[in-house]
Amino acid sequence: MAKPIFINGEMFELPAEGTKEGLKLPLPFVQQYIDPNVRYEETSQSIILTTKDKLIHFKTDQLTGSVNSKPIQLHFAAEKVDGVLYLPIDPLKELYGVEIQEHAETGAVILNKAGDTVRMGEVPSNPKKPDKTAALRTGPTKHAPILADVGQGSKLRIWHEVEDWYEAQLDNGVVGFIRQKDVELKGTITLAPMQEASETIELQEPVHMIWEAVYNKNPDPGKFAPMPGVNVVSPTWFSLLDGEGNVKNKADPSYVRWAHNNNMQVWALFSNSFEPEMTTSALASFDNRFRIIQQLLSFAKMYKLDGFNIDFENVHTKDKDNLTQFMRELTPMMHEQGLVVSIDVTPKSNSEMWSVFLDRKALGEIVDFMMVMAYDEHWASSPKAGSVASLPWVERSIRRIIDEDRVPPNKLLLGMPFYTRIWTEKAEKGKMKVTSKAVGMKTVQDLIQNNKLTPVFDSKSGQNYVEYKENGATIKIWIEDEVSVKARLDLARKLKLAGTAIWTRSFASDDIWDIIAAH
Repeated sequence: MAKPIFINGEMFELPAEGTKEGLKLPLPFVQQYIDPNVRYEETSQSIILTTKDKLIHFKTDQLTGSVNSKPIQLHFAAEKVDGVLYLPIDPLKELYGVEIQEHAETGAVILNKAGDTVRMGEVPSNPKKPDKTAALRTGPTKHAPILADVGQGSKLRIWHEVEDWYEAQLDNGVVGFIRQKDVELKGTITLAPMQEASETIELQEPVHMIWEAVYNKNPDPGKFAPMPGVNVVSPTWFSLLDGEGNVKNKADPSYVRWAHNNNMQVWALFSNSFEPEMTTSALASFDNRFRIIQQLLSFAKMYKLDGFNIDFENVHTKDKDNLTQFMRELTPMMHEQGLVVSIDVTPKSNSEMWSVFLDRKALGEIVDFMMVMAYDEHWASSPKAGSVASLPWVERSIRRIIDEDRVPPNKLLLGMPFYTRIWTEKAEKGKMKVTSKAVGMKTVQDLIQNNKLTPVFDSKSGQNYVEYKENGATIKIWIEDEVSVKARLDLARKLKLAGTAIWTRSFASDDIWDIIAAH
C-alpha cells in the first residue's frame, strides 16, 4: 500500500488517501476504530458525525458543512475512491482528538485516539560500538528473518511483550519483534482525553414528572389541584404531521407560565403520532430528521420550554437504527440550547412494534433521562384480567433495562400509572368473555364507597384489590391508590432511580400528591 494505516500496531485493510492536511481516512476504518456511529447516507451523500454536544453534517465533493446548523468551511472534501468513501482528517481531529503521524518515506499513517496511552522504548547508545544495530524480526525468535536493523537512538512504540521479546513499531510503520535486552523503556505518552460535554441538567433529584394528556383543547391549569412534589410537567403538545418531518403544534404559553410560576419545568412531549409508515419516511433521511429538530428548537424558544420528552411508539423494527440516529442528532442541538432530552421506552418484550424497535442501550448513552412506561402489563383488550402494573412485574421490567442494557439507574424514571382497569368477566355461550375500561383514581374511590366494598391487600400484585358481582358478571379491580403509589416510590428509591413519571395528571385523586411530596 502507498498509504498504509496503523492503529495499535495493526495495519488496516484499506489505505489512506492524500497527504498532510489533505489526508483522508476510509469510512470503514473510522467506523471501526474511531466512532461506529459515523453515518453515511448514500441517497443524499450526507456524512453525519455526532458527539454529546456537536452535530456535524457535510456532503461528498463539497467544501461546506455545518456544526450544530452553523456553516463551516472544509479545506478538503469527502470523496469516493474505488467505491469507498474517504473522510477528510480535519473534522476527525476536531471532533475526536485523533493524532496522526505520517512518515514521509514509507507513507505509513500511524493513528492514536484521544486518551490513548502508548508505551515507548529506544535502542540505547553504545559509545564503544556506535555502529551496532538491533534486529527487528518477523517473529519472537532469533531465527526469524530480519525486517530492519534498528540503529542506536531509534524510538519504538511497544505494543506487546512475548516472553523475552517486544512487539514494537518504528516511526516508518514497520512492526516486528525485538529482544527486550536491546531496548531501553522510556515510559509512556498519553494523549489528552477529549473534554466531555458539560452536564445540562440542573434539576434537583428526584424528578417527579407528570404527563399532561392534551387532546383537542389545552386544560385550564388554574383549575388544577395543588401538586406538591411534582417538579416537571410534560404536556403532549407536539406530534409528527407527515413523512417529511413537519410537526403539529398544540402548545399553550399560559400553561408554561403556570408551570414556571409553580417551580415546574416543562418538557414538552413530541410523538410520532403512532403512525408507523409516516415514521419510516420521517426518519429515513437527514433532511427530514433535521426538519423535525429545527422545528422543535424553534418551539422551545417560542414557548420558553425546558426540554423535550420523545415518545415514539408503534414503530417498524427496520427503523430501529434511524430512531437512534434521530436521537443522536437531536440531543447535541438540544443541549446547545440548554434543553433536557428524555425518551419513553416500554418494558422489554417480543412485541415488534412496541418494544423490539427500541435500542435501549444506545439510547441510554445518548439521552439525559429515560422514562420506562412500566404499565399495561394487562392491556385494554387482554384476554385475561389482571393488574395494569403489578409490583413484581414493574421491578423486573426496570431491572432488565439496568442489567441487560446497562442504562444507569440515575437516568431512569419509573413510569407509574394513575389509572386502573375495571375488569368484567362474564360467561357467554360457555366461554368466559373478558372486557375492561380504564378509569382514574377518583372513579375507583367512588365506586368502592357507593358499593360499600372493602379492598383487600393482594400480596402477589402488591396492590389493594376488590371483586364483586354485578348483573351476573364478576367485576375485578387491582387498585391504584396510596398503597401502590408508595410501593412504586419505594421501589424507585431502592433501585436508585432518577425519579418517576406519572400517566397522567387527569387520573389522579387530589390526595395522592401529598404521597409524592413525602418522598
